[in-house]
Amino acid sequence: MARAGLTADRLAAAAAELADEVGFEHVSLSALARHFGVRDASLYSHVRNLQDLRTRVALLAGGEMIDRIAAAVAGRAGKDALTAFADAYRAYALQHPGRYAATQIRVDPALVAGSPAMRRTAEITYGMLRAYGLDEPDLTDAVRLLRSTFHGYCALESTGAFGAPREVAKSWERAVDALHVALSHWPRDEHDRRSPQVPS
Repeated sequence: MARAGLTADRLAAAAAELADEVGFEHVSLSALARHFGVRDASLYSHVRNLQDLRTRVALLAGGEMIDRIAAAVAGRAGKDALTAFADAYRAYALQHPGRYAATQIRVDPALVAGSPAMRRTAEITYGMLRAYGLDEPDLTDAVRLLRSTFHGYCALESTGAFGAPREVAKSWERAVDALHVALSHWPRDEHDRRSPQVPS
């Protein structure tokens, strides 16, 4: 492939493909240079270093993932939206393991703030949770609950760690059902629980 055709976006896309093939942790500038048939030094005109490349892959993958989630949840609310969100998340994680791994790295908060995809992720996630009547700080707590549940499940499933004969997909459905119950009956803070009820 001609060196003149290299751009930061093309490098990120190729690195994302490579991540799905060999694992995100094995993506390197040398491997990418070999893919394009150029010297390692040629890449530095487009990306600063390996961390820069990995960040670009993370943002690319995050954008792809939220596009899928947004399409899945469009026009839905409550449990239907939660289920669609969860299923789209899991499908992306299992279909694109390298890209998905990239979405889990820590990215400079300034880059996150400037990324349309990351802002859209927050808007869709928080919008879905507000339908359960949640406000801050419960919104942030609920986002962390969803993320840790989804990520933990997908990470274990991808490595074949679930050994019981129960179908993994069935357990996923039940986990999402349980999250819906938890969100619908979200525990209020101690001050709210102690506050006397005002007669109607």
